[in-house]
Amino acid sequence: MTRPEHAPALWEQESEDAGSPPWFPGPLVRKLLLVAAAAIVLSGALAAWWVSHAIAQDSMDRLVSQQNDEVELVARLLASKIEQSQKVLSTVADSITPEMLDSPASLEWLLQQGLPAVRFFDAMQVARKDGDLRVNLRYGKLAKASDLDPAERDYLVRTLLNGKPLVSGLIGSTAADARVMFTMPLLRAEGRVMGAVAGVLRLQSQGLLPHSLALPERSESRLIVFTRDGVILSHPTLERVLGKVSDEPGLGEVYAQWRSADQPLAAGATTQLQGTHVVSLASVPMPQWLVARVSDAQAMLEPLHGAQRRAWWLAAEATGAVCVLAVLAMVWLARPLALLRQRARAVLEAEDREEEGAGEAGADGPWPRSSGEVDDVVRVCARLLESRRLGWRGAQVVERQLQAVLDHVPLGIALTRAEHVEVVSLQACRLLGYTPAQLQGHSLLALLAPQEGGVDVAQRVHAEFAAHGVFDGELPLLRQDGGTLWVRAQGQPVQPGDPARGQVWTLEDCTAEREARLQQAWERTHDPLTQLLDRTEFKRRLQVLLAERAQRGPQQQPDDGGGVLLFLDLDHFTVVNDVAGRDVGDAVLSHLVQHP
Repeated sequence: MTRPEHAPALWEQESEDAGSPPWFPGPLVRKLLLVAAAAIVLSGALAAWWVSHAIAQDSMDRLVSQQNDEVELVARLLASKIEQSQKVLSTVADSITPEMLDSPASLEWLLQQGLPAVRFFDAMQVARKDGDLRVNLRYGKLAKASDLDPAERDYLVRTLLNGKPLVSGLIGSTAADARVMFTMPLLRAEGRVMGAVAGVLRLQSQGLLPHSLALPERSESRLIVFTRDGVILSHPTLERVLGKVSDEPGLGEVYAQWRSADQPLAAGATTQLQGTHVVSLASVPMPQWLVARVSDAQAMLEPLHGAQRRAWWLAAEATGAVCVLAVLAMVWLARPLALLRQRARAVLEAEDREEEGAGEAGADGPWPRSSGEVDDVVRVCARLLESRRLGWRGAQVVERQLQAVLDHVPLGIALTRAEHVEVVSLQACRLLGYTPAQLQGHSLLALLAPQEGGVDVAQRVHAEFAAHGVFDGELPLLRQDGGTLWVRAQGQPVQPGDPARGQVWTLEDCTAEREARLQQAWERTHDPLTQLLDRTEFKRRLQVLLAERAQRGPQQQPDDGGGVLLFLDLDHFTVVNDVAGRDVGDAVLSHLVQHP
């Protein structure tokens, strides 16, 4: 029995686990087990990652919200301190009468002993409308008017001119000397400015920005207060006070973006991520200060990351246990399928022995039983096995019949696929001088003999098939001995519309017929005596040549020196015919043609 061509790939493939136990899963089940295990692991990992990511995001949102609220609270606290300082200064201003401006002694007594609110400030100055500084009180002691800082004098003058309270910018060049000045106009009953009072607070004083405001110091977070111009007013590290905020990691980038956008000081707080830093900003509008909290996101979430790592290990252990239990359960459920595979392999081995004449031992053994898919597959396998055996027997009969036809049909027949011979008759082999084994697998178009004039026969065959789907014509084929055989070839597709199924060719020797046709065509255009073109053919060719040259323009004429039409006339040829006879005249003409 001869198996189909695809049988080795389907039925005789060597198994990798031929010596495995009967219950051992086959390749497909092992792949399914692998996919199931991978799905369990992947789903567990994705679930753990999603939960971890959600928790981390929620924690980050909480930290951001907490930091945002903290910065806004500090900004409000500073704003309230500024407002409180202005109220205290307003109380002092309300206590100063016009008469006191003209009496330095009474004014000094009021500021030193009579008004407790004065002690709220580190320094205080009182000036009249004309700019005369009446009192310069520093740290509870009177100082000369000439000792007043020019910047402080400038703010007093601006208050006298504008009649409005002011909060100065930063005054002083060192952290110990840095201070802020509050001014308040002194108004008469009718509302005219009669002078101005100013209170000065050191930057690090309890009434403004004590160092405790930035404490406790944490390595992962910094609370910083700075001016709109980027000068640091409060910092956990005292050495950074009066430094540049642009040098602060994380905050410097946010500050640069804010300055480049030229945004006004907005109410409330904003938070954004800058690299690995979480930066929250809030404004103190009156002095145009900003409060910032800069935190290291990784350090803030480090406790959470430790908990996440422990959760990951627990999730991995749980996922591994579930994966092992699932694989074991699937192996047990797939046991009937593994037995079915073993039974199918036994059937194949039995059929191999049957083909070799060793009997059918093992072909009729029991099939495994299991409700559901396995029973359905068993029934299908049994029917397919019987149908396959019947089909092989029928195919063997058809193969013998086809071979008999190919051996005895008096016509060359060849079946090609992708232009290569797959089946060939004995008559085709005889015509070409090959054996069937030599022609099988050979390219049919490679057998085409080259033609004079550079005619591409293979291209003509392809063109015919492309235009009509078939080929019907004469082809020159090379015989094994090097000779050329002309055949009448007819090629048709095995299945119309599907060239991949191959073509059927019929080949019939037409060499003799072709030579006879060529000889008749030659005799119709040549003189039998001189073997030259007769008058009619000569005239036709001359007309064709002249017509071709007439169609070309003067610029397209070939560079061959032109053409010459030579006319020969034999003088006294009739004398030869009359004296020697027509046979001699014919001999003379033949001689002239052969020796012009």
